[in-house]
Amino acid sequence: MEIQQSLFVNSLKEPETREEAFKRLVSEYKERLYWHIRKLVLDHDDANDVVQNTFIKIHLNIEKFKGNSTLYTWMYRIATNEAINFINSKSSKMGLQNQEWIEAKADQLTADPYFDGDEAAFFLQKEVAKLPEKQRIVFNMRYFDGMTYQVISEILDTSIGALKASYHHAVRKIKNKLND
Repeated sequence: MEIQQSLFVNSLKEPETREEAFKRLVSEYKERLYWHIRKLVLDHDDANDVVQNTFIKIHLNIEKFKGNSTLYTWMYRIATNEAINFINSKSSKMGLQNQEWIEAKADQLTADPYFDGDEAAFFLQKEVAKLPEKQRIVFNMRYFDGMTYQVISEILDTSIGALKASYHHAVRKIKNKLND
């Protein structure tokens, strides 16, 4: 896998192979990045915008990829940062705190034609939206994406212990709401 990744990254960096390699990259990761971002920004159109910005940033910065992590974790870090920047920008323009903006988006989920969840899924999304940003991101990556703490640690550049604590607090808050 390491050699394969190295060859693929080289093809992304070489002018002769860059375009074809980037098409393959988009094809392979677009859906996974979309769903990761969608869980953070909640809205389909917003998620598409952030995915597009993410791939632009990846394309513009592939030369800076040093291979200290996997390409996957590097791209997820960019996607996560782009989603957070998007939320910061949107909430700021509306004069809201990030948390208020996310909760308002969660309230609109039932009107979203791309949200096909049942009542339980809607309830869970609303409760996840109420979590503090760090807990929300960690919960989404661990619970929905099934990522290991090691991978999340590489993406968010946070210690595994801190991630476990964030996830534990998030789960506890959601369970408490379910019990109410």
